[in-house]
Amino acid sequence: MCKSRKYCFLLCLGVCTSMVFSQNDKKLSLGEQPIFKVSKTNQGITINGKMDEEIWACTEARTFDNFYRIDKPDDQQQTTFRMLWDENNLYLFYQMEDKHLTARETKRDGEPYLDDCAEIFFITVPDSLDTHIGYELNLYKASNDFVYFNDFYQGQHGILKTFNPEFEVEVTYDGTLNDNSDIDKGWTMEMAIPISNFDGLGKIIPVQTGNKWAFLAIRQDRNDAEGNRRSTSTIFPIYDISKNVHQANRFGLMEFVK
Repeated sequence: MCKSRKYCFLLCLGVCTSMVFSQNDKKLSLGEQPIFKVSKTNQGITINGKMDEEIWACTEARTFDNFYRIDKPDDQQQTTFRMLWDENNLYLFYQMEDKHLTARETKRDGEPYLDDCAEIFFITVPDSLDTHIGYELNLYKASNDFVYFNDFYQGQHGILKTFNPEFEVEVTYDGTLNDNSDIDKGWTMEMAIPISNFDGLGKIIPVQTGNKWAFLAIRQDRNDAEGNRRSTSTIFPIYDISKNVHQANRFGLMEFVK
């Protein structure tokens, strides 16, 4: 009887351990990912960073409530994110509160993620694949765009930076750049990403009503004009910020709706 109970205890312990492992280290299965609704627009969208079109008020808006690297209370600043789609483009809009607007990078494929920066990663199927397409832009609209390969070989990650897609982007801001002697209010970023940028990868699960892609939207927030203080916030929680934000098993889903 004691051996039987001991066996049952060990079995249960093994099952529980397996469950914790699967939740923390394996890819999420369909049905576990949070879903963000992306509304279709039949209006023309002017990319000016101002969200003038009425359709923006009709699509889902979600704040980035997952914060990392918070050194000071005012490093936790609000971001609101929206997306739209039509037959030709994906449209993104970031609204960001920011007391200290900071931008340094001006070159393409540089390090805008060390500035105030808005980021988006796409997997063009509804699954946690090891490859995703990324766009990262700062207030100067300096873009780091890439194809990222998790665990490409022997635990090493790979980044293809010769991916230089065309897209529209505009930024507005209320404050002064790189001057922490005053208090700024924030900035916006609006983007139109052509679906053609994804080429054949965007045709396996095409952008149409009812289909889903995996994605992660991120904000990097530089709060010190001279030093290295930087915080990160995401639309969905990630496991371990000490690794990086490229953890595809923590991406959520975007569902294309009417």
